[in-house]
Amino acid sequence: MEYPRGSVQVQDIGEQKLLQILQRFCPPEIIGDDAAVLSTEPDQSLVVTTDVLVDGVHFSEITTSPQDVGWRAAAANLSDLAAMGAFPLGITVGLALPGNVAVSWVEELYQGMTECLQQYKTPIVGGDVVRSPIITLAITAFGQVQPNYTIRRNTAKVGDAIVVTGVHGASAGGLELLLHPELGKNLSESDRIALIKAHQRPQPRLDVLPLLQNILSPHPPAGMDSSDGLADAVVQICRASGVGSVLESTQISLPTAFKHCLTKEQALKYALYGGEDFELVLCLPKEPAHVLVQQLGKGAAIVGTIIEGSTVVLRNQHEKNPDQVLTLSQGFQHFKS
Repeated sequence: MEYPRGSVQVQDIGEQKLLQILQRFCPPEIIGDDAAVLSTEPDQSLVVTTDVLVDGVHFSEITTSPQDVGWRAAAANLSDLAAMGAFPLGITVGLALPGNVAVSWVEELYQGMTECLQQYKTPIVGGDVVRSPIITLAITAFGQVQPNYTIRRNTAKVGDAIVVTGVHGASAGGLELLLHPELGKNLSESDRIALIKAHQRPQPRLDVLPLLQNILSPHPPAGMDSSDGLADAVVQICRASGVGSVLESTQISLPTAFKHCLTKEQALKYALYGGEDFELVLCLPKEPAHVLVQQLGKGAAIVGTIIEGSTVVLRNQHEKNPDQVLTLSQGFQHFKS
């Protein structure tokens, strides 16, 4: 892409002055040494996750401002922590960029990260900056979780209900509106803004964790986040747990805006394969599942059941169409031809 140029570019100030600017976004008592030292609570496990965003693959100047790139990068990592049942401690940021990028663009990137992180009292505790022909952002996030509350993919049991913590397909819908604004001609302004915000400013579901601890203590659910789509999450959980599942298509929560711009088939495809909604997909016994859905509201729903076998199927109990088998090959994957 044509990188954002300003009156002051990164190559004009050099690495050390750029680092001085970026250190303003970090706690002064942690930044300055060769590595950060983070304290964890007693009887906690350390949780570490890394996510890489590349210009032209995960974001572009057409759909994402530098602030939104920063927000989405932070949210993706916090969502991975939430998917493990972990509360965040801090993140480090690896930034690779061409020298002709405007310093103001980099500052806005960090402002976006900070805006997201501040909601969860999570600091930027270090990182690295290097020269590169393309902008790449690599974030490592650190969190902590009590071992008994750790959420894993391989603990789903036959009879468990499959719960989603919110609507699916909104982020993909927002991306389509940014790429093809004419598709939103039948939408209200509020619906259009809501879909775009879902794409540019997703919310990691750390708010779900205290509810889970109250409902299920000390037996956490199986689960993961839906960053690669709802179908991907369910298939991954079932594969790791050695089980199958049935999803009921009419129970999948969809954005209300989809009624005005998509067919039922298109809306379901966005929900199953669109990705980047950053909701949690959880498998837990039916009674606590109903309690959790009631407490969450706002699109949370029981969308299926864990069964014996290894097949994941999508069913519509109101129609005579045959079950649709869901696989990982139907969604987005890097290096897929």
